[in-house]
Amino acid sequence: MNDLNQTQIIGRLGKDPETRIVSDTSVTGFSVACGWKTKSKEGTEWFNVEAWGKLGEVCAQYIAKGSKVFVQGSIRTDKYTDKDGIERYRTKLIADKVQFLDSKSDGAKPQQQPQQPVQSVDDLTDDIPF
Repeated sequence: MNDLNQTQIIGRLGKDPETRIVSDTSVTGFSVACGWKTKSKEGTEWFNVEAWGKLGEVCAQYIAKGSKVFVQGSIRTDKYTDKDGIERYRTKLIADKVQFLDSKSDGAKPQQQPQQPVQSVDDLTDDIPF
């Protein structure tokens, strides 16, 4: 049986992306705030996003705190033990597509804005390590 784990969000980055190396592959993490509103309430949902390999490198280069993005990917939950020995869980969105939605003056890093935004891993080279 094939199940579906696909999520799409549009929101703004809460802080600048951070890149680290995991098993010889770069991974860029960033948080995205998505506002919601009903007749009587409103709020913000925060999503932790990870973009791996070339997609993550492009994200680190072209988006910054406040940038508006569309992200598509799958939800994953990691289980870990913190320094006090307590088991914890962290849910994140593993991006397979990121589209930059800002115009050049809205919030993206101005000197590095691409001529055409990279929308997904498919738009990059085929040397993806996974």
